[in-house]
Amino acid sequence: MNELLLRARELSQRISDLRCDFDLANDEARVAELEDRSSEPGFWDDAEAARTLMQELSVARERVETWRSLERRVRDASDLLELGEAEGDESVAESAGADLDAAERDLVALEFQLQLSGPYDSRNAILAVHAGAGGTDSQDWADMLLRMYLRWAERKGYSTDLLDMTEGEEAGIKSATLEIKGKYAFGYLQSERGVHRLVRLSPFNSASARQTSFAKVEVMPEVEEVGEIQIPEDDIRIDVYRSSGAGGQNVQKNSTAVRITHIPTGIVVTCQNERSQGRNRDSAMKVLEARLLEREVNRLEEEKARLKGQHVDVSFGSQIRNYVLHPYKMVKDVRTDFETSDTTAVLDGEIDGFIAAYLKSRVGEES
Repeated sequence: MNELLLRARELSQRISDLRCDFDLANDEARVAELEDRSSEPGFWDDAEAARTLMQELSVARERVETWRSLERRVRDASDLLELGEAEGDESVAESAGADLDAAERDLVALEFQLQLSGPYDSRNAILAVHAGAGGTDSQDWADMLLRMYLRWAERKGYSTDLLDMTEGEEAGIKSATLEIKGKYAFGYLQSERGVHRLVRLSPFNSASARQTSFAKVEVMPEVEEVGEIQIPEDDIRIDVYRSSGAGGQNVQKNSTAVRITHIPTGIVVTCQNERSQGRNRDSAMKVLEARLLEREVNRLEEEKARLKGQHVDVSFGSQIRNYVLHPYKMVKDVRTDFETSDTTAVLDGEIDGFIAAYLKSRVGEES
């Protein structure tokens, strides 16, 4: 009983410390402010602004209630233990212990969220995979990575939408752009930005020689707020063309594919997966907005690093992870040294260990 009471007090202290790290007092003040504004006359006159404010209120209120609920659960378990100790009733220990176990699991999850406190971490993600030099082997490797992220998203309960894909001549893909929808999708997947290197016996080589292939992964936060990224019509050029396909009955007879060029930056995005030109245009604009937001995020990161006297590589062109399938099996992240020999599980979407190791290392650098 005494051990459980001590544990309950330790949990209460951890919660109190983390409340400060999360700045929950600021959240509580923000909830009160937004609730007052939402009750003002004429609040819904500007429906779009009202919806944005209500979304912010919902997120802040959920965060505050999560912490309040956790505090109540630990406090109730502590009170129950103190009552049992005073009355000599040992039967409460099992129930209170189970409550503390559940509260600690939830607290660990909340501690992990401290690593996802960036301004865009909670957003959906736009993920793009590009085959590197290496012909068919690299295109097949890009396809394997795309499948890995689709399976990871499925495991997380996220929804996915393939916005654009260019198939390889013989196998695999030259590139693909994927929208991944779910809370903290960008926060988790930002660990995947960079070059991924595969070493294996080539299935496309008659001699089965060992082949090294490369593919680049880009991850961008999705633009959520109206007007967050301003794109004047004069800054873009829109071209339409026929979607590429497998031939035969699948050949598109109408020009539904869309290519948008952002003239000031030279950024080019395409979308051809939808049969409607309008939907392809909307998807392409979504990707363009995400790329422009990424540029702004990179600029701010560079400025922050400059003020700290540090160097930061925001090109995401550096190699981040090795996947070795021959002569031994090993996947190793070169940034964190996290590794596993279960290559099959990794390629089947089990990459949470790599994500967690990266996020923890990033917190260490920022602290």
